[in-house]
Amino acid sequence: MASFHDQLIEKLRKLLRGRQFVPGAKFLTEREIAGRFGTSRPTANKALSSLVSTGLLEFRQGAGTFVRECVLDYDLRRLVSFTEKARAAGKKPGTQVIALGRLSAADVPMATAHALNVSSSEPLLYLERVRLADGQPVIYERRHVVARFCPGLTKTEAKGSLYSFWTTKCRLAISGADEAIRAVTATTSQASLLGIPAGTACLLVIATGFLEGGTPLWHEETLYRSDVYEFRNQLGGVAGPKPAQGRMR
Repeated sequence: MASFHDQLIEKLRKLLRGRQFVPGAKFLTEREIAGRFGTSRPTANKALSSLVSTGLLEFRQGAGTFVRECVLDYDLRRLVSFTEKARAAGKKPGTQVIALGRLSAADVPMATAHALNVSSSEPLLYLERVRLADGQPVIYERRHVVARFCPGLTKTEAKGSLYSFWTTKCRLAISGADEAIRAVTATTSQASLLGIPAGTACLLVIATGFLEGGTPLWHEETLYRSDVYEFRNQLGGVAGPKPAQGRMR
């Protein structure tokens, strides 16, 4: 069962998905949250801080807390579907499926087959998509998936959240992904799909996703528009010096 803190955060997220708090609008204060949801101000402050850290709100010194404008958040700490993130940001998610087909591992780049740890005869699915927020292209994705784990993937299914399809319809348990992120410039074809000038700076994520037990499920190369995406993480503190080990002599 979710804690009261988690329940409060979800209630505030629901408010953010409504029409009352549009991007740029001032959000509820600690006092207003405490009164509205019957909690203490420290708890309200903790919930606000959580929404700030995840990029849904921003704090302006001397002015208050406001709904973030025009920025989609990429959470580096956990896998979250684009559909969920877009909706949480008050945007309507959409997907253009460019290609969906089957091929063998022998037909893909060696690095992809190696990442998926498959033999040359292993059937794979190739999926190419453009993800949209309020009709604006923001992500260009190329993904290879081990076909035997997800039968029944159609273009209709591919227009939604793959995470939801895998976990709900395929009953797969996804443990996480290994990612590498670097800055690149969009090629002419990539730029055309994303609606940006060729040579525009973007962020490229190369990732391999795993099932529980460490079995690879997918390998992707996904290009994010840097003008509408912000990559966020929360780091722990700096560890102090370790105490001396063993006996003094």
